[in-house]
Amino acid sequence: MSNVFYSAARALRGGDEKTATAAVILAAGKSTRMGKKQNKQLLTVNGVPVLAHTLMAYQKCPHIRQIVVVARQQDFPAIVELRQAYGIKKMTKLVVGGKDRQESARFGVSQVDPEIRFVAITDGARCLTTPEEVSSVCLRAYKFQAASAGHLITSSVKRATNMGMITESVDRDGLWEAQTPQVFHVALYNAAIHKALGDGFEATDDNQLIEHLGYQVKMVECGRDNIKITTPDDLALAKAILTVREKKSK
Repeated sequence: MSNVFYSAARALRGGDEKTATAAVILAAGKSTRMGKKQNKQLLTVNGVPVLAHTLMAYQKCPHIRQIVVVARQQDFPAIVELRQAYGIKKMTKLVVGGKDRQESARFGVSQVDPEIRFVAITDGARCLTTPEEVSSVCLRAYKFQAASAGHLITSSVKRATNMGMITESVDRDGLWEAQTPQVFHVALYNAAIHKALGDGFEATDDNQLIEHLGYQVKMVECGRDNIKITTPDDLALAKAILTVREKKSK
């Protein structure tokens, strides 16, 4: 059962009532592939915690009205500190995560304010997402009811055995790498969750829930830089990308 830890004054207004959007930021992972005991989202990239980079992108996006963070109970104090230190005024709630990503997302969506019409579900560890990319995905969702950040695959794709032996070359035409945010109308998302629970269906991302409902998701190109921090190599790559961005902005 989800547990509201922090509730502040109503978030700053963003968008009109028909497109009122909340970001549900998932930060409850165990960081096992990072090889560290600390939550990877509290590690720093260029002096700023990974999760803080993510929060600031959604704070700055004009289409986001509210931010709900789903996290482990033991990380709540650190996340409240991030909210205060980086001025994340749209963050109104902290929710305890579930046993897996699907349950954590469901807990987070269940805690958005009543007037919210769309939810932007995102990985807290996807710290290179820009406010402009969030807006782009939101605008497609307002038109199609479901949209996802992604990157069109351009490399050759192979299918292989468990031993790594190639069994076939896969046609890459129309293949995308799914990213976040993944933005859905709340009613559509809740219908997808209801069907998944009834069918015992477990999805690897929220797009798959919508697909299982029989509804199509609009893909939105957000580039190869919109990576998720999973391993130490990803941290190094993120640092390099942010350094280049900082130099370009000067």
